[in-house]
Amino acid sequence: MAAAALVMSWQMWNAFGIFLGFSANLIVAKVPHISWRLQLGSAFIPAVPLVLGVYFCPESPRWYMKKGMYQDAYRSLLRLRNNPVQAARDLYYIHAQLELEAEIIGQHTYMKRFTELFTIPRLRRASLAAFTVMMAQQMCGINVIAFYSSNVFVRAGTSQFEALWASFGFGLTNFIFAWPAIWTIDTYGRRSLLLFTFPNMAWSLLAVALCSLIPQSNKELHVGLMAFFIYLFGAFYSPGEGPVPFTYSAEVFPLSHREVGMGWAVATNLFWAAVLGITLPRMLDAMGIVITKALPWWVNRYIFMRKGPELEPLYHFDWPTGQARIDQMCAIDRARAQLRGIEMLPDMQEGPSSPGQKYASRARMNF
Repeated sequence: MAAAALVMSWQMWNAFGIFLGFSANLIVAKVPHISWRLQLGSAFIPAVPLVLGVYFCPESPRWYMKKGMYQDAYRSLLRLRNNPVQAARDLYYIHAQLELEAEIIGQHTYMKRFTELFTIPRLRRASLAAFTVMMAQQMCGINVIAFYSSNVFVRAGTSQFEALWASFGFGLTNFIFAWPAIWTIDTYGRRSLLLFTFPNMAWSLLAVALCSLIPQSNKELHVGLMAFFIYLFGAFYSPGEGPVPFTYSAEVFPLSHREVGMGWAVATNLFWAAVLGITLPRMLDAMGIVITKALPWWVNRYIFMRKGPELEPLYHFDWPTGQARIDQMCAIDRARAQLRGIEMLPDMQEGPSSPGQKYASRARMNF
């Protein structure tokens, strides 16, 4: 469980950073003349300890070993583990993984591996799943609120300062509800979290849209309900679509294509972030809720269940197509018949000459 919780900590502290940003905006909001300069400059404050902390952070042992610097890798592991025995164990484990990775990748170039993300069925399904969750993170509407929450509340009828308070509440909600995912992401699985949170995100956004129809003459009811459902939307987003995309994309690709696959997944996320920033006003009105309501079907169709601590053994198996399943069942029947001494029909003895046989030849790509 520690692996998934560690990967999803990125999202949790990202939410914490957004909360700090809203807090800084609120603190300097009433400073005359230079409040906007202070809001922009406030990002410098957490950047200073971050820069200093980088120098105390140990380098990746895996990177050291890729460069042949095994002594440095061992020293780095000593800082990360409780005792030298654990460090030596992990050193050997990483070494074995790197040898296997080098054997699998062989002479394949980067472009060859990138092309295989779309030509090999197992990798194509993984790419589609990673694409879906990464695109969904941008298209579900969370960054519309995170980046433009003050404008949303001002349009709802609040003052500028009241909008900053409302944004502060959204940032706090987003951060608090990211914590449960530390336990639920492995207990219930990635897909289960998405299937539970997406419908709730959809109806909460729909409620926000319907609340905008309340006459602004009744300001307290109009603003209060919109803020409530926006906070509710953030509460559903934080343990689901918030941490799952990066955790899932880091796991779904086999070892031979993990780096290029994860790079492509992150590029997809950032691409749709750019598209959202450019086309936000029209896209939000025309497509936002529709896409959010359609995404649960994509999640159910293309994302398989992943939970529990054992991850590496999954890379030794493929996810067969329908024809391959039939071929495998035929092979099982032939084996059972031979064990029982049953005479088989000629066409059964010949066995399938279908994509299932080609399927086995591609099994090496799953390691």
